[in-house]
Amino acid sequence: MPRPGQVKQETDERLSDRIAVGLLTRTFPPELVDRVVAECGRAGQRSRLLPPRVVVYFVLAMCLFSGQGYEEVARLLTQGLTWAKRWSGSWQVPTTAAISRARARLGPEPLKALFDEVARPLATESTPGAWYGRWRLVAIDGTVFDVPDSEENAEYFGRPKTHRTERCAYPQVRVVALAECGTHAITTAVLGPRSLSEPALARELFGRLGEDDLLLADRGFTGLELWRAAAAGGADLLWRIRSHQILPVRQELPDGSYLSEIVAAKDHRKRADPTVVRVIEYALDDPGRPARDVPYRLITTILDHGAVPATELAALYNERWEIETALDELKTHQRGPSQILRSRSPGGAEQEVWGHLLVHYAIRSLMQDTADQDGLDADRLSCTRSIRLARRQATARAAISP
Repeated sequence: MPRPGQVKQETDERLSDRIAVGLLTRTFPPELVDRVVAECGRAGQRSRLLPPRVVVYFVLAMCLFSGQGYEEVARLLTQGLTWAKRWSGSWQVPTTAAISRARARLGPEPLKALFDEVARPLATESTPGAWYGRWRLVAIDGTVFDVPDSEENAEYFGRPKTHRTERCAYPQVRVVALAECGTHAITTAVLGPRSLSEPALARELFGRLGEDDLLLADRGFTGLELWRAAAAGGADLLWRIRSHQILPVRQELPDGSYLSEIVAAKDHRKRADPTVVRVIEYALDDPGRPARDVPYRLITTILDHGAVPATELAALYNERWEIETALDELKTHQRGPSQILRSRSPGGAEQEVWGHLLVHYAIRSLMQDTADQDGLDADRLSCTRSIRLARRQATARAAISP
């Protein structure tokens, strides 16, 4: 009932349509969510307790409040509604079973499409650590998420074996991602079963690279075909290469690097179809590391030693570790250390991973906006504190209509 003197508005709007999740609705506006859901063919009935838009935001909130139960997440989304009694007749906290059914109806496709729509590089021309000359620094790497040990997940994703060839406790979904080094923003990603290697999945990401990108990669990404696929769109590459790979010296350069060529693994003898690369070899002078006989070896598409000296490329490769930090933020600080995903079905597990990627992008977007406004390096901001801020916003702003 309205208070004395207060006129109750005539409306058929449901409480679920007014749920806002602070930073998440700022980064992923309701209109965009509705459009993506409709384009994926998941638009549902508005009169449902959990219409598709609300389920999308629920999945994001579920990833933001990792470790909380379904019903508790729903309560957190609505606890800021000081006038909730007005709506008590038309909305109540859904049960766990109802939420599970709603998630299954939605599927992973809208979350993936939303990520593809929104995730873009965040760095401006003045962002520290984001650029080297004309190149935007991006890195590629992979990781895995443990998923519940259900028959469906085990059959679809597979599980690794231990060094004793024993089965690990949980199936795993593999994720390979590209991240902007200067901002830690993950700008594109691909998911697959544990049985697919990182290089196999990586091919799906290279279409997002352009002529202004310099892609950094570790030794796990190797091979002539993968190298050519990564460079096909005009991006330049700087990859570490395995120590056993044969790199004949074709021309020594004044800066200590040399031109060589890489060939397909089966073509080492004939070397009929080579690709020219520049090789940089160096050792780390670090008292804290044991001495190594084999130096680090990098190969690059940047052949002009006069434009980019070998010493600068060797120092630049250290920026590859920024994606390691981004994945640590995603899995340790946001999801929680050693936590298992919730979903016992492959579709639900993929939906959850896309939700985590979306939440991480939203948090990194907030951090970059703050850094730009205050003239700071985003690396000086705490990701952990930003996650806590996003959680506070999600509950404090639940009463604000999106």
